[in-house]
Amino acid sequence: MRSSYRDVDARSMSALSGGHGFVDLCQGVVPALLPFFVARRGFSYAEASALVLAATISSSIIQPLFGVLSDRRPASWLLPSGILLAGAGVSVAGLTQSYGLTFAAIVASGVGVAAYHPEASRFANYVSGPRRATGMSLFAVGGNAGFALGPVVVTPLVLAFGLGGTIWILVPALAMTAALLLAGPRLRGFRSHAARRIAASAGHDEWGAFARLVTVITLRSWAFFWLVTFVPLYFTRVLGTSTGAGNAALTAMLAGGAVGTLIGGPLADRFGRRPVLIGSLLSVAPAVGLFLLAGPVVGTILLALVGALTICTFAVTTVMGQELLPRRIGLASGVTLGLSIGAGGIGAALLGVLADAAGLTAALGAAAVLPLIGAAVAWTVRPRARSAGASAPGLAAAR
Repeated sequence: MRSSYRDVDARSMSALSGGHGFVDLCQGVVPALLPFFVARRGFSYAEASALVLAATISSSIIQPLFGVLSDRRPASWLLPSGILLAGAGVSVAGLTQSYGLTFAAIVASGVGVAAYHPEASRFANYVSGPRRATGMSLFAVGGNAGFALGPVVVTPLVLAFGLGGTIWILVPALAMTAALLLAGPRLRGFRSHAARRIAASAGHDEWGAFARLVTVITLRSWAFFWLVTFVPLYFTRVLGTSTGAGNAALTAMLAGGAVGTLIGGPLADRFGRRPVLIGSLLSVAPAVGLFLLAGPVVGTILLALVGALTICTFAVTTVMGQELLPRRIGLASGVTLGLSIGAGGIGAALLGVLADAAGLTAALGAAAVLPLIGAAVAWTVRPRARSAGASAPGLAAAR
């Protein structure tokens, strides 16, 4: 595995992953601000939840639009500008006095997040050499860490300085913007090599296979967001634990996912994208089943495993999408990173209906079924055929 990471340009990936961490930190800040908005601004629960929906739509659903833009012409400027807009939006959100201005600031931050992801994942592909799944794992784990750090960063700021303390988020925003500006020339140096690699590939976009891959990603995302939404409630309502224990279990699941992300990429480069994807999806169902039979302590341990199995292929499917649409890497990245995952988050609301009708245990059991369906669909996503004389690194590894 050590040799796999040596194939990735460390300086470039550090800048890209660090930027990913910051923009996803901005996403994690939004839900952490909601209790303060309700208590200090008098926002209703409906208004508060609408802010989360606005952040989800602006940061995820519109990502493919930025992907199309970057496919048409080089758009490395989206990296520093996306970081700056994402940070400025959440920084200003705490300063605004009206709901409309707060809403607009959250939307602006989400647009910055959406602008960063497709172009950054394109360059993550470029700087990873033949180990693209490994490199994408390093890129993805920055986002995992950033999202988790959002509440950790903003809560002390608000407690110390009031809601106006969000302005301090501009400090890391400016630092990361400067870092991406400095990294720009080095990143752009990888573009010509990538163009030759794409020209040597099969040369056509496989839209049918890509559509099936998007279906797999959406099913996996539904399962993931269903678990994230209802695991804390399951611990308190079914297992009878404290709220703290439920949140600790959720933290264990997310931490397991971060570890799984680092493992999934190298495994996919070694054994193939599709086998690792199918294997992880098939493993989720028994892991969730064991969790539903366990008590709080063992259940928390099993949730770490569930998180690792569910999240370990997030980076892998992004690389698969880029390989299926080699001439539209930005669009592929925007769909696999943004649209499908955003749809998964919105789809999680559907589970509430089932939970009300059949209970939390049945609802979480349904989350175990979706990956099985996803595995069946993933079986039909065949790897790209390698054209005669093509020497594009990593294409053979997709088999």
